[in-house]
Amino acid sequence: MINIPRGTQDILPEETKKWRYIETKLDELMEFYNYQEIRTPIFESTELFARGVGGSTDVVQKEMYTFIDKGDRSMTLRPEGTAAVVRSYIENKMQGLPNQPVKLYYNGPMFRYERKQKGRYRQFTQFGVEAIGAENPAMDAEVLAMVMHIYESFGLKHLKLVINSIGDINSRKEYNEALVKHFEPVIDTFCSDCQSRLHTNPMRILDCKIDRDKEAVKTAPRITEYLNDTSKNYFDEVKQHLDDLDIPYVEDPNLVRGLDYYTHTAFELMIDNPEYDGAITTLCGGGRYNGLLELLDGPSQTGIGFALSIERLLMALEEEGIELDVDKDFDLFIVTMGEQADRYAVKLLNDLRKQGVRADKDYLSRKVKGQMKQADRLNAKYTIVIGDQELENNKINVKNMQSGESEEIELSEIVNYFKK
Repeated sequence: MINIPRGTQDILPEETKKWRYIETKLDELMEFYNYQEIRTPIFESTELFARGVGGSTDVVQKEMYTFIDKGDRSMTLRPEGTAAVVRSYIENKMQGLPNQPVKLYYNGPMFRYERKQKGRYRQFTQFGVEAIGAENPAMDAEVLAMVMHIYESFGLKHLKLVINSIGDINSRKEYNEALVKHFEPVIDTFCSDCQSRLHTNPMRILDCKIDRDKEAVKTAPRITEYLNDTSKNYFDEVKQHLDDLDIPYVEDPNLVRGLDYYTHTAFELMIDNPEYDGAITTLCGGGRYNGLLELLDGPSQTGIGFALSIERLLMALEEEGIELDVDKDFDLFIVTMGEQADRYAVKLLNDLRKQGVRADKDYLSRKVKGQMKQADRLNAKYTIVIGDQELENNKINVKNMQSGESEEIELSEIVNYFKK
């Protein structure tokens, strides 16, 4: 038997109902915020992610699925959504569109070669938004409000919004120099990843899963000490907007994002439920990027966005015991007796379905009792039994499966009876 690849999953029919519910709800929420859907290829040039995500990141160095195509070009299955959306923005000259800023959202499979663990897959589904063309604290606050709106709309509680400012490029440069100076004397005691990051991306040492509890991390300089006036004022305005919106938040000066292009606002949404076993912590993450477009040979535009995992959202709902309203009652099950009735039912089903009726019949030649059990399993609201007598008399009993009551109508009127 050929098994499913490690780190992937089959989403079976009972689960796809939940996925469709979530995706439909997300589409509806995006309309409230004037975001338009964008769809980009599943694979892109490897250079896009090497430049757009950052050559020193774990994503590029360790996790990407890369292959050489028949044209001897290096291609990569997309590990995240932002770089591809920005590439499309640049290539399609969206900065010239009349409606600015450009507000986009996406939803689709991403691929990273990660260690298999609960809530993490090597193929996972990511929903994300990107707002490009406005550097405004109010835009940052709107995106943060949207994050909270999404999760609260599904009934989730125990949410904790964690924010930080990484500052502008000048602030980050000065801060990185301070981190190098701080960690250099003790870097030999850190993991190999941290050692390699010291001179390429020292901020990543702060969120290393292996070394984050070391004393040197706890006593490291804080970004807040190196923010210039521009960065401080920007972050203060973001927080003021959040206060005005009554959105609670926690500041964490050690919060950094794993990708190189972030500036100013960075954030994560956490689950803060003491009953969790630690399998789920971060539900969503994002931030502002003020140099990414130029890095990809685009115009001098700024953006902000976030991404969330549909798999983790589903896990959080399950942990909280939240049931999604996904089961739609089946309208009608047709029970047949005899070959003539069976042939009639095939045409009747076709007519009913064209009128928007959810209907089905037996295809396994089961006896009447077995067919009625199938109607129960489908949670059908109504059943009808068609046999030679019903065909001859043009009369049919429509049984309400919930009340048990029956109503006799003409067989030729059955489509009009159930017509939506």
